Amino acid sequence: MTISTTVECNEIIHSSTNRRRWTPLEKQQIVHETYHSGATVSYVARKHGIPPSQLFYWRKLMENSALTGVKAEEAVVPQSEANELKKRIKQLEQVLGQKTLENEILREAVKLGRGKKTDLAATLAGNKRFRIRAIARALEISRSNLTQRLKKMEPHSTHYCKTEDNELLPYIREIIDKRSSYGYRRVTILLNHRLQSEGKLKVNHKRVYRIMKLNNLLLLAAKKKPTRSHDGKVITMRSNTRWCSDCFTLQCANGDRVHVAFAMDTCDREVISYISSTIGIDGRAIRDLIFESMEYRFGKVDVLPKPIQWLSDNGPCYVARETVEFARNLGFDVRTTPAYSPESNGMAEAFVKTFKRDYVAFSDPLDAHTLMKQLPAWFEDYNENAPHKGLKMMAPRQFIKKVLRG
Repeated sequence: MTISTTVECNEIIHSSTNRRRWTPLEKQQIVHETYHSGATVSYVARKHGIPPSQLFYWRKLMENSALTGVKAEEAVVPQSEANELKKRIKQLEQVLGQKTLENEILREAVKLGRGKKTDLAATLAGNKRFRIRAIARALEISRSNLTQRLKKMEPHSTHYCKTEDNELLPYIREIIDKRSSYGYRRVTILLNHRLQSEGKLKVNHKRVYRIMKLNNLLLLAAKKKPTRSHDGKVITMRSNTRWCSDCFTLQCANGDRVHVAFAMDTCDREVISYISSTIGIDGRAIRDLIFESMEYRFGKVDVLPKPIQWLSDNGPCYVARETVEFARNLGFDVRTTPAYSPESNGMAEAFVKTFKRDYVAFSDPLDAHTLMKQLPAWFEDYNENAPHKGLKMMAPRQFIKKVLRG
């Protein structure tokens, strides 16, 4: 019986030696040994102390080079030499392009006439055909001096004027005379309503902005004060999901004060209902406001068809026990803002600012009786005609008809 055994040979390296670098001629000779009869790549590699994979890589490179030379029928150039030639060609192309550009600049300068080089350079740079750096290098002048001369040159007028602008200007002035607090976007909405009623084409808000800017009719931008960040959102995507409420005070010319409270939908921004008083707003008035708002939206019902959030601040009239219980019995989810955080009810605060700016500021009522007579017309105008950026520049009731019910 014959027993065949396999002996494993392990090589133990006791010391490290530096890596040997082989010359191209030595590599060629070693590779040629692999082609001898009975020789293998592993045997030749072990003989010369080379990793078999390295020797196989050398052999593959030589075969590919020979095949490339045979196909091209010419001598094979090393890759390093080819890269060096490509680099030199690229440098020559850059120099040639630079010289060609300088010749064009000089040719253009000759056409402009004879004068100081700085004047010629400023004229060439003003045409914006060549770069300032290229002009300064070609004419051998200071680039900083050329830049300063360009800044002193009179800038060209960038705006244009259409013949139809003179026809739109009286309409714009008429709108601004009635609503002095309106910016160009809201003026554009009212202007387009006027033009459509007369059978004319609508105009773009950019065009209205240009006309108002040329005639000094734009509003002065108010500087915003830095405030802390508020990540919550008061706005809702559907109507009758959250209603917000707030109170504010209006002062008349004779010193009388009128207190107003309102309820607003945070989706369509419609003022659902409001109350006014000269003696202040108490819990009973807020309860009347809540009930009137519910009847306006849902008719004569005892309980809401679905829960609605009632958002307000922490005023005594809102946090009174009777008011909270009354609202919850009707189906409202009563919510109040954190202390000293008016931004949490930002939609109501923004409406108060808008109402005082667009209506009260230009009315100057004499007494409380006159002011309270004007309140219904002001709230009706806001709901029907006042464009709102959050409603795609539509009024609240217009938004309800076209978007929510359409």
